[in-house]
Amino acid sequence: MDEAIEDNKSIFLDLVKNNIKREGIDALVEYLEKTDFFTAPASTRFHSNYVGGLCKHSLNVFERFVKLLKMQYGEQWQQQFSLESATIVALFHDICKVDTYVEDVKNVKQNGTWVQVPYYTTNDKLPYGHGEKSVYIINGFMRLTREEAMCINWHMGEYDVRAKGGVSLTDIYYKYPNALLTHIADNMATYLDETINKI
Repeated sequence: MDEAIEDNKSIFLDLVKNNIKREGIDALVEYLEKTDFFTAPASTRFHSNYVGGLCKHSLNVFERFVKLLKMQYGEQWQQQFSLESATIVALFHDICKVDTYVEDVKNVKQNGTWVQVPYYTTNDKLPYGHGEKSVYIINGFMRLTREEAMCINWHMGEYDVRAKGGVSLTDIYYKYPNALLTHIADNMATYLDETINKI
């Protein structure tokens, strides 16, 4: 593992250790250590599609989410949503992506010559959805509050296929405004803090 990946892993694990005291968190971290979470990309061809991108994206979402919570509720924001809850939501919202992306190669013409270049493809062994899959995995180790579950479940917002199928995000975000802040934090991290590796 290169230095940046190790640094991000260390930051991630420190945030978990310092901010989350809930029963089951140790088992969840032990599970993550057995997966590719710390080396996986965050996507195949979109944001942070590089080795270690998933962990880095999770850290970016944490930073953005805390800033949004402070902006919305002020310096006493933890009276509305605890630091523990914010850490759980931000760091584990994309746990659904573990052991999903596979390295492969494809032929691309460069300077008139065909060459093989690496890229990521998807092999989802548990096609359970996206946000709902993250909730499902986390709940196998540690109980989420209803609000945490809603934040993670709906972090994709209008990009979630369920929203395109008729689910009303309006109802969800009025009832759980921190789910909207989670979605915004995810988008800000994706489009303002992260990059795409272009071949």
